[in-house]
Amino acid sequence: LTFIGLAFAAGRLFDAITDPLIAGLSDRSKSAFGRRRLFLAISCVPFALLSVLVFFPPVPGKSVLNVAWLFGTVIVFYWFMTMYVTPFFAWMSELGHSPKERLFLSTLISITWALGFALGSQVYLFQGMFERAGMPPVRAFQTVVTLFAVVGFLSMLLPILFIDEKRYCKVRHSSEGIFRAVISAFSNQNFLKFTLSDLSYWLALTGISTGLIYYVTILLQQPKETASFLQLLMFALSFVFYLPVNWLARKMGKKNLLLVGFAFFTLTYLFVFVLGNIPFVALSLQGYVLVLLAAIPLAIFGILPNAMIADIAEADGIRTGNFKAGIFFGARTFMSKMGQMFAGIVFPSLLILGMEPGHDFGVRLTAIVAMGFTVLGGLLLLPYKEREILQTLQGEQNSGFHSWEKR
Repeated sequence: LTFIGLAFAAGRLFDAITDPLIAGLSDRSKSAFGRRRLFLAISCVPFALLSVLVFFPPVPGKSVLNVAWLFGTVIVFYWFMTMYVTPFFAWMSELGHSPKERLFLSTLISITWALGFALGSQVYLFQGMFERAGMPPVRAFQTVVTLFAVVGFLSMLLPILFIDEKRYCKVRHSSEGIFRAVISAFSNQNFLKFTLSDLSYWLALTGISTGLIYYVTILLQQPKETASFLQLLMFALSFVFYLPVNWLARKMGKKNLLLVGFAFFTLTYLFVFVLGNIPFVALSLQGYVLVLLAAIPLAIFGILPNAMIADIAEADGIRTGNFKAGIFFGARTFMSKMGQMFAGIVFPSLLILGMEPGHDFGVRLTAIVAMGFTVLGGLLLLPYKEREILQTLQGEQNSGFHSWEKR
């Protein structure tokens, strides 16, 4: 329970709680600038600025003031991140006018997210470059973070400048209060089944994202630079599967393909459990097999969940008359962040049971626990009725509800 760990947990908890609040406000907004677009415009500057300020403590060394600064900047950072991200994702239901279009939008978002994650994970590489140029380590790190924030800010401006909701979206609002909208979203049985399954996925995903450095350096006894390379390779390989995931989702359905993703995630963690103890297979080769296995479910889960939430939200709006895509995405991210927060506490606790070469029980135990979450996630998804949602959407399209789109 370090100050950094507590600050992370506090920020994530605050972030999770505010997701439905921001989502509800954007659903009910009637701004002429755009009910989603307004929130993006308000938040993009402080979002980028706070991503830098958190790494610029007010005084050198350890102090109570620095601890307060850390907690304050992290919590406010997450507030503005939620204000940008949740309305942004809600656009998926409104910019995509069919399940096929929403799947395509989700794929594009997944690609850009992976590119951003891959670039962001190289912060220490860029830091080393500045250090070799003569810059002190802390200043080098702060410089990289500042440059990333500038790139992020410029990228965040693009949808604000170029997405005109009046032109590309059917303007619809929700008349439900925020609390009532959250309750009604979770009363949607398909959404409830999906989010519980999704919670299990985030618990498992946090394991691979936080555990990879230990799997490579302790179980495979490779240098930490190898872990950074394998992480980058893992996301690069996931790109290879994006087109097949799109094609398979249309052929076999999103639910069935998501179940395949859970099966591959289970196989991945089973492989982690025996990592380093496989005879006649070089340790370096085992690392490559690991990232290949992990890349498949990363591609599947990177694309399908957002498209499924968009379909659920649209079908629910057709059925109830209250179009609250923001609430559905906000509720989904609430569950995902609770999963990340819980896993962020559990996995370090498991690691301390053994995280050294020759005494690696804790590291292997994280794989077993994560594998349990992937199995649970697949079981929870089984009752999800995708056909019911698609029939509602198809009926709405046949009724000519989107005749405005043809015009």
